[in-house]
Amino acid sequence: MLAIQPACEADVPQILRFIRELARYERLEHEVIATEADLRAALFGERPSAQALLARLEGVPVGFALYFQNFSTFTGRPGLYLEDLYVTPQARGRGIGRQLLRHLARVAIERRCARVDWAALAWNTSAIAFYRGLGAQPLEDWRVFRLTGAPLEQLAGPDGG
Repeated sequence: MLAIQPACEADVPQILRFIRELARYERLEHEVIATEADLRAALFGERPSAQALLARLEGVPVGFALYFQNFSTFTGRPGLYLEDLYVTPQARGRGIGRQLLRHLARVAIERRCARVDWAALAWNTSAIAFYRGLGAQPLEDWRVFRLTGAPLEQLAGPDGG
């Protein structure tokens, strides 16, 4: 039996394991610097900045979704941003990813969110096909930008870069 529930603080080590597995699959494991303490603070600290769902099959963790709230000025309503969706290789093909997204869609509707957004790596054609199958549309005209490391520090500095 599949159960999808909000993660609790005791799930933090498992969430970090899943993040590392996802990063390995995405060929980005070298970028994972998060620690259990980081995740504990982000998910369960004084000012949580994200939430997570955990999927368990017969009580065994098999996947997760990590998300946070954003805001659309165009709709004047909040949205949800899905940062990570992961199902273990041995549990794939059983509809678990779809059920995680279904649960997230319900959260979005309950919160009166206008939309759910996420990104997919261009080479991950199976994920893209899965998302299209749900009715999700890629935003072809948009590019994702990231400011990190030294450029972020420089812009935040006293002279603004």
